Amino acid sequence: MMHVFKRAWADMFMPILRRPKRVQVAALCYRDTDEGKRVLLITSRDTGRWIVPKGWPIDGLDGPGAALQEAWEEAGVKKADIESEPVGLYAYDKGLGEGMTVPVEARVYLTRVRNLSEEYPDSNLRKRAWFAPQEAADLVDEPDLKAILRAL
Repeated sequence: MMHVFKRAWADMFMPILRRPKRVQVAALCYRDTDEGKRVLLITSRDTGRWIVPKGWPIDGLDGPGAALQEAWEEAGVKKADIESEPVGLYAYDKGLGEGMTVPVEARVYLTRVRNLSEEYPDSNLRKRAWFAPQEAADLVDEPDLKAILRAL
């Protein structure tokens, strides 16, 4: 009987646990002010915790292009300059509902915001606010994202 459990573990459960992380793209939106840099955070739709705009890759767009699209949809970033290479990465477990999660690696693109819109797709679903990078780091949950924000 033990052999059956070992076989099930090796054939069914271990491959699930060893799945590669899925990739998302994130826009670390900022602006320069007289008081220094300010970072734009938004609330997640499900838990209301503070996050950066992020999402899955989009067919036909590169990483920065997809990150800009997410910044528009989730935070109303209308015009921005985005770096072509990620400034860093952070890992987290994305909730899929009913207790299921998937490991994700988010590639973070530094995005200098030039214009925000008051009307955007998620405007009724999320809050958004500007924070000093250190304050933003204290508000987000992911350790690697905290480090990226503190290095800004």
